Amino acid sequence: MLAFAAQNWVCVIDTSIDSLVTVMSIAWLKFPDMGFLATFSLARPTALRSLRKTHHYERHNRMAKVIIENVYKIYTGDKGKLVTAVEDVNLTVESEEFMVFVGPSGCGKSTTLRMIAGLEEISKGSIYIDKRRVNDVPPKDRDIAMVFQNYALYPHMTVYQNMAFGLQLRNFPKAEIDARVRDAAAILGLTPEMLERKPKALSGGQRQRVAVGRAIVRKPKVFLFDEPLSNLDAKMRVQMRTEISKLHTRLNSTMIYVTHDQVEAMTMGDRICVMKDGRIQQVAEPLDIYNTPANLFVASFIGSPPMNLFEGTIENRTNHLVFVEKTKEGLTPLTVRVDERQESKLQSRIGKPVVFGIRPEDLEDKHLVADPNPAFIISAVAEVSEPMGSETHLYLTTGTHTFIARSHGQLRVEPSTRMELVANMKKAHFFDCVDKKDYVKEFGEINVEKWQTACGLIV
Repeated sequence: MLAFAAQNWVCVIDTSIDSLVTVMSIAWLKFPDMGFLATFSLARPTALRSLRKTHHYERHNRMAKVIIENVYKIYTGDKGKLVTAVEDVNLTVESEEFMVFVGPSGCGKSTTLRMIAGLEEISKGSIYIDKRRVNDVPPKDRDIAMVFQNYALYPHMTVYQNMAFGLQLRNFPKAEIDARVRDAAAILGLTPEMLERKPKALSGGQRQRVAVGRAIVRKPKVFLFDEPLSNLDAKMRVQMRTEISKLHTRLNSTMIYVTHDQVEAMTMGDRICVMKDGRIQQVAEPLDIYNTPANLFVASFIGSPPMNLFEGTIENRTNHLVFVEKTKEGLTPLTVRVDERQESKLQSRIGKPVVFGIRPEDLEDKHLVADPNPAFIISAVAEVSEPMGSETHLYLTTGTHTFIARSHGQLRVEPSTRMELVANMKKAHFFDCVDKKDYVKEFGEINVEKWQTACGLIV
């Protein structure tokens, strides 16, 4: 923290959300050479003295429910046009829950998190933390701690000083500060030797642990994570997401985590909130979202590799419903029988356009399946095969649609080889296929993701 006096005002420059002393927020600036965000705030000297008298935390009741009711965030864009970044968000994060916000860039997930933190004003609606409406409560008084993507560590301080700084501002006893810092360091695997280093002497993963540790020592009611692993390499991301999951189990705290990585969402969250264009698309437990996606967007976004999607129609043939692919002229369409347990919900769709969805792991090479049912066999041409060791990813085409099969065998397939694959139709999905003409962009291009959000799950 930097501070200087000018007449009867004190200027405070601080990067940590837990030590803001804002009376009037001036601006958010980024220092390219230091790599962190700073808040410039003005506060009277009495405000600083009041801050240091803040009561110490009790060790009990350190968790809270977060309720978001009808929340909007509306900006004024070019030429005075209003832009809605977050639209009518309603969500309850239960006490001690690990909630993950996931979605593509620009979906509103970070903006929602920043409104919970108090870093963005709420245009409409209300946010409650532990039954307290916090719309007009400054960040420092919300009893939350935030971990940023860019660490936001003070480069001139040691690790110990970085972790202790927020508590020192609040005039905690030295013994309690030392105990909290060393407890947090032990939880995060930061050795006593590391505590004496400066941030520049740490790896990216170690710096992120320090940022998490600075939040832990506060013992907040709610932890907020804004894409904290984005700057780490793949191996370190796997390690750190495991560490954060273990941390949640150990602390039993309410945590809200923002990411664009659906693997992080699936592996870390108690529940996942999928967002697109400022709206919530689905909120459910990870496997529920994976197995029962609410619409085409969720189906294609959650899962790696993503769900295969084929446009076509439902037809009645020889007392069975079949899916028939919509193909280019002159091509033989992919045709596959619908599982009998799904037929009742598809009767009303006979002759109407639908989208057939199936996960890559539910397609297998016919030669690796015992007694395959001919009605569930799909014929396609292999374009690329990727041996992964324990499995093989096959990239195939019907001539109209490209798709991926995830075979559990170690296959060697030459390009242009025609293959027969068995579809596990018990795990197939069917979605409405709305008219794409209603989703044409300004220059005639289809807004595919917006169209996908309108195509709801049938079965």
